[in-house]
Amino acid sequence: MSRPARPRLTTPLSLLLYVALLAALPTAAMADELDSGDTAWILASTALVLFMTLPGLALFYGGLVRTKNVLSVLMQCLALTALMTLLWLDLGYSLAFGTEGMAPGQTNLHSFVGSLDKMFLSGVGTESMSGTIPEILFFVFQCTFAVITPALMVGAFAERMKFSAVMLFSAMWLFVVYVPICHMTWGGDGGLFWDWGVIDLAGGIVVHITAGVSALVAAIVIGPRKGYPTTPMPPHNLTMCVTGTGMLWVGWYGFNGGSGLAANGAAAMSITVTHVSASTAALTWMFIEWWKHGKPSVLGIATGAIAGLAAVTPAAGVVGPMGGFAIGLSSGVVCFLASTSLKTRLGYDDSLDVFGVHGVGGFVGTILAGVFGASALGGLVDDMSIGSQVGIQLLAALITAAWAATAGFVLLKVTDAIVGLRVDEEAESRGLDLSEHEERGYIL
Repeated sequence: MSRPARPRLTTPLSLLLYVALLAALPTAAMADELDSGDTAWILASTALVLFMTLPGLALFYGGLVRTKNVLSVLMQCLALTALMTLLWLDLGYSLAFGTEGMAPGQTNLHSFVGSLDKMFLSGVGTESMSGTIPEILFFVFQCTFAVITPALMVGAFAERMKFSAVMLFSAMWLFVVYVPICHMTWGGDGGLFWDWGVIDLAGGIVVHITAGVSALVAAIVIGPRKGYPTTPMPPHNLTMCVTGTGMLWVGWYGFNGGSGLAANGAAAMSITVTHVSASTAALTWMFIEWWKHGKPSVLGIATGAIAGLAAVTPAAGVVGPMGGFAIGLSSGVVCFLASTSLKTRLGYDDSLDVFGVHGVGGFVGTILAGVFGASALGGLVDDMSIGSQVGIQLLAALITAAWAATAGFVLLKVTDAIVGLRVDEEAESRGLDLSEHEERGYIL
């Protein structure tokens, strides 16, 4: 193609037009280069998502366990943050987002797992880009998701699992469960779920279904806490729990609002629907308890808020405010039933309702993204076929649940064979703070 002729600058107007044209050219050239606004927002979002684990999730879970186990939960969240970071650095990021060998529209090994070209961040420097942000920033933003997902599972086997078992199981689980599902969903063209058109903005499938289902399997395999369900095991510090809830709620703005990787109207909508869903689910859970038991509980409204946040996570990029309301209402009801009636009927001891809140909430939101994402229902997708999209969402969610359950079970058995899963009865009675760490959370 020949270069266009340079205009003749014969009048002041033509001169002004030419200057305006020159000013516009760098903007077009920079379209695929660094955007300082996007970069600033993802820097902030990265801090917000890490804030969800430390200290948000740690305090939320820490307040829910008994006094003798508070340090064990805080320790697990802190140690998993450090461990998952190093595992994400060496192999995790590359296997999740390495693109060598990916073939859009074709199914091969790299439809399920990435390549090794980015091991130890090979080729990822300050100049390499991921869209409009530095790739090193994309790495650390995604690292915070890899950190919080295994940490979510801690709540299912709290107060009885060995610290060494938590670390070993979580390390293997990151590579066997999280990384493949992350790659299939978010790895780009050639990833299985990506090519199907699955909607999952920030991890309804990748984070909440994987963690929730594997957590349920872990609770069943390890068995109930000593004395469950006849011995009362109330939270030791609801003040700490509510503090953690607030931190999670605020951090979720980065979790969902940052997952579009841009500072724009879509990010603002994601934050809005996140807030609406959390508020709706919190009140829904509170009013159900108020109606059933005569009094609204602090624990109930806090748990409901987390359920609404988990449920809206996959859909926050496609639904409008009324979609956020519908997802919050649905998750408030369904997660309440899963965490109370279903758990009681089946008899498993999911200590802090990881499956009932995150697994079920993530599933509800994943399916409803295919409904309320449609523009006819106030969503942002103009040409969505609700029936077709719901089918795609359901299939991806079921595949993820099946893999998280099967792989989780195998990894638990491997962990048991190597270090053992559960502390002995005496250690459990003393509490994990003393038996595993020889420390006390409180000086009596």
